[in-house]
Amino acid sequence: MKNIYRTISFITPAMISIMTCLPGHAADSGDRHGRTGRQLLEAVSEAAEGKILGNAVMSISALSSEGDTIIMYNSRYPMVPASNVKLITTGAALHSLGGDYRYRTGIGYSGDVADGVLYGDLYITGGGDPTLGSRDSIATPLTDIFSQWLGYIADAGIKRIEGHVVGDDRFFDNIMEEDTWLWNDLGTYYGTGVSGLSFYENVQDFNVSAGERPGDPVTVSPGYPPAPWMEYRYRCTTGKAGTGNRLYYYTSSLAPAGEMRGTFAVDRKPKTEEGSNKFPAYTCARIFTDFLASNGISCTMGAADTGDIFGMPEGPADRDSLTMAGYTYSPGLRRIAFETNYESNNFFAETIFKTLGKKYCGGVGSYEDGRNAVRAILGELGISCDDVQIQDGSGLSRQNYISTGFMCRFLRAMLDSPASEDFLGTLPSPGDSGTMSFVMSGYPESIRSRILIKSGSMNGVLCYSGYILPESMDNDIVVFSIMTNNSTSTPYLVRKSVERILALLAGY
Repeated sequence: MKNIYRTISFITPAMISIMTCLPGHAADSGDRHGRTGRQLLEAVSEAAEGKILGNAVMSISALSSEGDTIIMYNSRYPMVPASNVKLITTGAALHSLGGDYRYRTGIGYSGDVADGVLYGDLYITGGGDPTLGSRDSIATPLTDIFSQWLGYIADAGIKRIEGHVVGDDRFFDNIMEEDTWLWNDLGTYYGTGVSGLSFYENVQDFNVSAGERPGDPVTVSPGYPPAPWMEYRYRCTTGKAGTGNRLYYYTSSLAPAGEMRGTFAVDRKPKTEEGSNKFPAYTCARIFTDFLASNGISCTMGAADTGDIFGMPEGPADRDSLTMAGYTYSPGLRRIAFETNYESNNFFAETIFKTLGKKYCGGVGSYEDGRNAVRAILGELGISCDDVQIQDGSGLSRQNYISTGFMCRFLRAMLDSPASEDFLGTLPSPGDSGTMSFVMSGYPESIRSRILIKSGSMNGVLCYSGYILPESMDNDIVVFSIMTNNSTSTPYLVRKSVERILALLAGY
């Protein structure tokens, strides 16, 4: 399929080398190729050297699926990729674990059952399921999960528990967050961290509303899930009109305490603010204990977990010693990976990352295990990791460094993976709901629908990577990665510059 490409080389200060790819069979197709090549060059030069990104760093790579270069600009430069890291996490997981992989959560117990009484502890043995208790449409409703667990308990002959209900999160290590995440990210919904027994995506809801005038306290009350064991402090004030939502919640797993700080503008409507819940296993155990009580099964010792704060004085029983009553399962990995990329769900991505460490390396499910697993899987795909640094699974760390050239090599390798169909199916198109809602809104649907893309953004960073599908089977897929770092321009203006380049790559 290489005969549909025409190479156009330009000598520029940036040393850009371009090959343009356009579908077409018209008699003037050669002229069209050349004209579009010049337009692509002009768009790249204008974006990289103009007012919008002139003080920033820009990198672009695009290849055909056969490996021919379409464009390279700073293609080896290490860039902060933000959520483009999720492409690597989900691709590696689908390649290694397969789209049918499911997380398993168990109900087991220690001790003995006699005359309907469990003389021991009931365990909810987490298997890393990120969808347990989640509001996401892919998750099994919590009442259905709890009802299944109740059925397993009934089948075991348990009508009363003379012990604890234990949330067992020992599937992963007990370090929820990656060490290089920013402190003000740790309390947010996108920085919740990962647990072996997660619940409600490890989020705590807060109901917030502004005061009557700037300087007044913000009215804050905790919402779902109920956490009466937490000590909450609210040091947040009402901001001036137009200043938006600048609230941050600060908490950690070191103590059951959290503090809301910042401002909430006087002209903002009441809303539900989402913060981190650093005790998801205990939360799950508490809520399930209440569910059992409402169904006539009492628990004399209440809820506990396997940690230091809410753990049992005598310590938890070894998992291998438990009598297992039954299991429930998550949706398949292909569905979880779809939500991860479509909605850019950090929590799902970090769970997948640690899962790779657990399953591929046979480790404790640490971040180091995850990094080792991803590097090994990339090696299986034929990709060297010598020039990249992958720190986490979601891209939240600013110590991820990936070049656009590396990203294109990865995306091209995924086309040859047995998981290629599942992987491409996780990527939205510009204009779809989710993170792509407003991207390329001014371009024809016929162009947007051929682009499969993952965005990545944080302060000063905007990245897009993915595939451009051909208009006909006679042409080749384009693999692309565009990353901008250290920009002080508005994200809107940066996005508009990048959109023009995407459209030209798609032949518009």
